[in-house]
Amino acid sequence: MAGLRAAAQFLKQTDNILVLCHQFPDGDTLGSAYALCRALQQIGKHAAVACSHEPGRQYRFLEDAVKRESFSPRAVVTVDVAAPSLLGEPILSRYGARVDLCLDHHASRQPYARLTYVDTSAAAAAEVIYELIPLLGAVVDEPAAACLYTALITDTNGFRLPNTTPRTMRIAADLMERGVDAARLNRLLLDLKSRGFLELERRALGSLRYFFGGLCAAVCLTREMIDACGVRDEETDPLPALPRQVEGVLVGVTLREKQNGDYRVSLRTQSGLNAAQICERFGGGGHPSAAGCTIRRPEGADPCGTALRRIVEAVGDSLRGHGIHAKEGETQ
Repeated sequence: MAGLRAAAQFLKQTDNILVLCHQFPDGDTLGSAYALCRALQQIGKHAAVACSHEPGRQYRFLEDAVKRESFSPRAVVTVDVAAPSLLGEPILSRYGARVDLCLDHHASRQPYARLTYVDTSAAAAAEVIYELIPLLGAVVDEPAAACLYTALITDTNGFRLPNTTPRTMRIAADLMERGVDAARLNRLLLDLKSRGFLELERRALGSLRYFFGGLCAAVCLTREMIDACGVRDEETDPLPALPRQVEGVLVGVTLREKQNGDYRVSLRTQSGLNAAQICERFGGGGHPSAAGCTIRRPEGADPCGTALRRIVEAVGDSLRGHGIHAKEGETQ
């Protein structure tokens, strides 16, 4: 495990640096990557950002923070990537085995880089990048600050999740003092929804099911539902918040069918239930209150139901492990 100064020293001694995001990129991986890329370009480095999937429309403005460059990478850096599999294809095949530096904040993770810096107390990877930039000899100017603020508000859901700390709020205040229009970004990233997304949200609510006496709520979005609403996969990221919003729910489960028939699972938990530990059973991970995994294409006539049953069984084990004795099975 490298220190942050060692990470900065490595970056200052190399060039042609490719910064990688995780698949289905969210605001933290994107905002952190573009802020780091801008800082590297400030100090004269050739740097670029890459991802296996295109960002959602709401994140496109982040690309304007950096100059577009083309080069053969000499160094590969990942930001907010807890395991190489999370790079997705084609990035995983191209660069998964040659990552030089990993910058992250996930407690649940796999070692895969030559150098690694992880701050598990950070609410978002953005907090790591915020501290790294001055060590590079760069400054957090207004465009970089907007990137970092984007990362903070998306990974804390507008500073509402338990990962939000006093340090998070102090960093956010400093970013605002550097020129960030917080009200505009809050509306763009947390409030605005397309008509297609609202229709998908309506269908998600129509699929809502309850388990364990209402302690677990789950929604399942099939490929047909997503395509019918004209919503791209990367635009469905706000949906995992839905089931946990129900009063009395301790575990919210959201399943989204991918193009290849696999199911992307997102868990949101409360009351000390560890979402990352549940997802680790399926090769995933994340944070204690927010984590994810993938269920490989389930067999049978009802693949979504099969995937859901597997996740719900793991949720039940977690509830019992915390001494929570709930009614078994689905609740009407």
